[in-house]
Amino acid sequence: MITIEDVLQARARLLPILAETPFARGPFLSDQTGLSVYLKKENLQHTGSFKLRGAFNCIAMLSVAERAKGVIAASAGNHAQGVAYAARHFGVQSYIVMPEATPLLKVNATKNLGAQVILHGANYDDAFAYATRYGGEHNLTFIHPFADAGVIAGQGTLAIEMLESVPDLDAILVPVGGGGLISGVAIAAKAINPQIKVIGVSAAGAPAMRTSFHEKRAIDSLSVRTIADGIAVRDTSPITLEYLLKYVDDLLEVDDEEIANAILFLIEKQKLVVEGAGAVGVAALLHNRTDLPKGAKVGVLLSGGNIDVTMLAVIIEKGLIKSSRKMELTVTLIDKPGSLQMLSAALSEVSANIVHIDYDRTARSLDYGDANVSVSLETKGTEHQVQIRAKLKACGFVFQEA
Repeated sequence: MITIEDVLQARARLLPILAETPFARGPFLSDQTGLSVYLKKENLQHTGSFKLRGAFNCIAMLSVAERAKGVIAASAGNHAQGVAYAARHFGVQSYIVMPEATPLLKVNATKNLGAQVILHGANYDDAFAYATRYGGEHNLTFIHPFADAGVIAGQGTLAIEMLESVPDLDAILVPVGGGGLISGVAIAAKAINPQIKVIGVSAAGAPAMRTSFHEKRAIDSLSVRTIADGIAVRDTSPITLEYLLKYVDDLLEVDDEEIANAILFLIEKQKLVVEGAGAVGVAALLHNRTDLPKGAKVGVLLSGGNIDVTMLAVIIEKGLIKSSRKMELTVTLIDKPGSLQMLSAALSEVSANIVHIDYDRTARSLDYGDANVSVSLETKGTEHQVQIRAKLKACGFVFQEA
């Protein structure tokens, strides 16, 4: 098992190329939770993720002969970019196997760093199986995304930076997929301060590591499904599980709805774009998953910011509806001149702004002579929506909410 000395050596290798990302207090999150929360903004790292640390350290430790073969990795995106970046730095050819559903943003970013990308499989574990087989057939050096001593040591450099900046942290919240990040962070953090709590947070749709941690044995999942694609790992690594059982205090979970809420919170309140995996720590705090005492100093790792813009658009749209800032209605009108104008006038009187409208007179559910008008409205909260409903009813409109 690696030690703090391995992490310190990794830090020396990384210093020339690494961006020491900000570790700053999050005022809105602190106020909302009653904790003193500090955010480690690794979404601002080169390649947009912490994965560069472990990948670079691992490739830096390879022999000349190993580098000459070329390297291969399996990744949902962030490890891919880390490996590609490090390989380009050392003049090494890299091959990356990514799941077929990997967001285009991550695929293109990996290609732009000089890697040859192979899309294969439904999830990370399928990609991993193919990468190991392909690497063996072509005599490539495999760079594991988490179950590797060099990778774990590289990820552990984050804890050193955080504790140098805020030495009296009471706890660190860390995203957990395969367990490489939390293994390195926990090793370093516990060596610096044995009293600090290291708490992992996984996605409910990828429960393997959390189940294994609480059962104290490796248990794989049958499948994974979560918007946090960076931690969507199906199978448990016995290597990283050993580190978790030795160093980690607890492992929590959050669901996709909570993750989406955290992503939107970080955009609106902290002006940070963070992917699903990077937002799980914030999700755990926002939804009271921890038992940390009020006033505790908590470091939260925002592990990456490589979120697909299509997914981000969906999260924002759903978030606006959930927070009563958007309202979607289907209003049934008599299909005659002036009906739509009457609806528009009624909405205008209660200051409801129409942002999208669609007119349908052919739906099979309609009586002849009627039409359905679907409208999306910008609204100002729950009370405003109550006023809109009351106005429509007072005017005699028949409507349904989406």
